[in-house]
Amino acid sequence: MESKLETHYLEELADRAMLERGLDPGYSQEAEEQARQTAGPATDTAVPDLRGLPWCSIDNGEKEDVSSKDLDQVSMAEVANGVVKVRVAIADVDALVKKDSPVDEQARRNTTTVYCSGKTYPMIHPRFSEDFTSLNEGEDRLALVTEMDFDQEGRVLDFQIYRALVNNRVKLNYQSTGVWLGQEGATPSALTDQVKVQESLKLQDQVAQKYKEQRRRQGSLTLESLEARAKMEQGEITGLEGQLRNRATELIENLMVACNGCASRYLRSQNLPTLQRIVRQPKYWSSIADLAADRGHGLPYEPDSKALEEFLVKQRKADPLRFPDLCLEVLKLLGRGEYVVEMPGEALIGHFGLAVREYSHSTAPNRRYPDVITQRLVKAALTQQTCPYEAEELEDLALHCSRQEAAAQKVERQTQKSAAAALLSHKIGETFQVVVSGQNQHGTWVRLLDMPVEGKLLGRSQMGKRLRVRLVGVNIEKGFIDFSLR
Repeated sequence: MESKLETHYLEELADRAMLERGLDPGYSQEAEEQARQTAGPATDTAVPDLRGLPWCSIDNGEKEDVSSKDLDQVSMAEVANGVVKVRVAIADVDALVKKDSPVDEQARRNTTTVYCSGKTYPMIHPRFSEDFTSLNEGEDRLALVTEMDFDQEGRVLDFQIYRALVNNRVKLNYQSTGVWLGQEGATPSALTDQVKVQESLKLQDQVAQKYKEQRRRQGSLTLESLEARAKMEQGEITGLEGQLRNRATELIENLMVACNGCASRYLRSQNLPTLQRIVRQPKYWSSIADLAADRGHGLPYEPDSKALEEFLVKQRKADPLRFPDLCLEVLKLLGRGEYVVEMPGEALIGHFGLAVREYSHSTAPNRRYPDVITQRLVKAALTQQTCPYEAEELEDLALHCSRQEAAAQKVERQTQKSAAAALLSHKIGETFQVVVSGQNQHGTWVRLLDMPVEGKLLGRSQMGKRLRVRLVGVNIEKGFIDFSLR
């Protein structure tokens, strides 16, 4: 099967997987009509004008001129009165996508953007999420700003939230920005003449690293993902790439965690309900302890995120080859994240993996529906309006968002497997270096060492052992990849 035909076939498989999981691959006529009738971005002359600040965005993109189109946040930092003041501006999606409008109803169906290999299904109609409500470079946009003061140890001393007008000075990607921040490469070309943005980014990086260490001391878990996405060039699959982690991804990750915590604390201070993102105390802690014991490490009898983080850090150093496989096992035993409603005054469940008690998704309203809900709650509090959601409605939405997110993840994983099978379909008979990554009642699984692909081994071998195997078959539709011992 030729590459372009494979790409078209993968898109068909993605559409089919979306429908099978109860997700909508298209948009309603009403949503399309609302998009056509919307003339441009929202405006508001009453909000503060912060367009002169050195805002920048960092998002996905392999090359400097290629990156995501749905930009949810821009950020900047400066030193003021002995503290580092970090501002994170989040796209004001609600300014154009009003509750119960056709585009909102469409977004509420899937509740998340679904990223399949070779095809993306935006939660919010692209006319909004990729244009009018996206914080695009050089464009004036309304945003919800979280302004945080950090001390020298990376702790949030104080914060405030307000609406403002912003303008993204520079659109950057994780790859080149991370290399530059880590002092391992040249300054990205987009930053060459942006001295103030460079200074701001370095401050943000310093704060993020200190905040990361604070979180780790509290028990935030260091986990790596085996997820991969297809690399596409001119509509053809050219390879697979694993999840990128560097100083730029850590900068965004940590600032977003801080920002999400502020959103939750603000709503609770206003006696409003919150839609919390939680990971409960793991039910299978004893199995996690067994994993650690097999590797010569003891864990406490009761769930303890600090102790688990210490174990993970040691394993990452001691056995980097098998660390991704260990992470996958731990993630399965930790249990799935979910959304729950917590009313004012109720005890917080918290997020075990992040080691935080207050955490409401708020930083990606173009891509996640819970963030849209939180944005509307925050805006209602800022203007002292009544809560836009009834308690029962929020409960229903929390359950719906959890279910749809799980369905979307299954679709993404299935299409990733199909893309891997398509990429390897031309390599039948070739040999590969692998590590044995898993065993269960269905067989033995191996992971390729030169790309993030896992397949089934026709035969058995010892966990963690490195082997050379032969590719004997693939099934693109089902995402099956089969290897045999040489």
